[in-house]
Parts: sequence; structure tokens; C-alpha cells
Amino acid sequence: MIKDSPVLTIRRNFQRLDKAQIEHFENVSTGFVVDSQGGTGALDYRIKPLEDDSSSKFVGVAVTCQAAPSDNLAAHGAIDLAGPGDVLVVATGGYTGAAVIGDNMAHMAKNKGVVAIVTDGVLRDLPGLSEVGIPMFCRGISPNSPARNGPGTVGLPVTHGGVSVLPGDLVVGDRDGVVVISQEDLSRVIIELKEVRQIEAAMEAKVKGGLTVNESIRKLLGSDKVRIVD
Repeated sequence: MIKDSPVLTIRRNFQRLDKAQIEHFENVSTGFVVDSQGGTGALDYRIKPLEDDSSSKFVGVAVTCQAAPSDNLAAHGAIDLAGPGDVLVVATGGYTGAAVIGDNMAHMAKNKGVVAIVTDGVLRDLPGLSEVGIPMFCRGISPNSPARNGPGTVGLPVTHGGVSVLPGDLVVGDRDGVVVISQEDLSRVIIELKEVRQIEAAMEAKVKGGLTVNESIRKLLGSDKVRIVD
């Protein structure tokens, strides 16, 4: 006799980053983080902050879940697993037919210490969501409500907005979007980020001083690699 499939598969134990590792990415723009990863790591551009202002900025550790279409049982499981400083990463495969989280669930996530919610699906209960007080990123808003039947996974790798996300990865968000840094690459990215910040600071100073064309671009424009036709 074949056993019934589980409604949820949960991995509870995974390595979380320590505070010192996370602090490197506080007050850092997502653009700088992407540049530190060779121009990669950003979720699909359609995943945007619910509140498009400075309150959308966050950094934290991913607690992942995969929800079935029109179902949010996995999101409930992820909230149960989450702790202070975590980011709820709810993958739906880009499903927009029903919301995966509403205001009450968002409040429960905040009560667990979750610092942000990120989904490639949609949310509901906009007035209540605005009162929760943590950043939320999604594809949009829909009043359609989901079931809680599963199947789903919690604490396992997911593909979210075109990016592979593992539980314990670092997640950074701001008004431009959301970027994921894998634990495996974190040490290297921290080193690269320091250099990126120095380069950007130097360029910003030049621009404020009146620079109109990047020096490397000016050299290119004056080289034999550019053909002038008039």
C-alpha cells in the first residue's frame, strides 16, 4: 500500500550567519551588492517593495519555503521555523492567482522576529499590511485567498524570482529590489564589497566635482575602436 504524501517537508536545522557577517551589509545598497557579485544575484525586477520608501531597506538570513499554487501552508510552516533577524522567502513559482500571505500572517511573522517578507507571488490586505511595520516585497496585491492544504517545503532550497536561494543565505533589500548572497560566496563578496564602495565613493566625488564623461569611456571614444561617420 502506497503511503499518502506528506503535506509539508521541513528541514529545521541549517547554518545561520552570525551578526558580524550580517553587519557588513547594513546600510549598503542592493546595487553595490550586485556589483560585488559580478553583476548577479538580484531577484526578478517585478518583485518590488510594498512601501516604496526608505522603510523598505532590510538585511537578514533567509528562511525558505515553497508554496503550492493557491496554497500557503508552507508559509505558515516557515513562520513557525523563523526567528529574530530572519527573512521569510516564500517561493510560489510566480503564481499570482491568490495571495500567499495576508496581514494576520505578516503580523505573526513580525512577532517571531522576522525582519522582512519576500515572495515571488502576491499579498493581500493592503491596509493591514501597511501597519505591520516590516518591509515586504511581492509582485502585487490580490484579495484572492489561498487554501492551507499543501504540498510544500520549508527550509529547503528554492528558486525564487529566477535566483536559487538556500536557507541561511543572506538577503538584502531596498527600493531597487532584493539581492541574495549565498553563504558559500559570502566571504568573497565581503572583500569585493569593500573595493566596490571605495570605487563608487571616488566616482561620486568626481561627478559632484563636475565630471561629465567617465575617463575610460572618454579614452574609448577617442580610440580606433570607434568609427566616426560624419
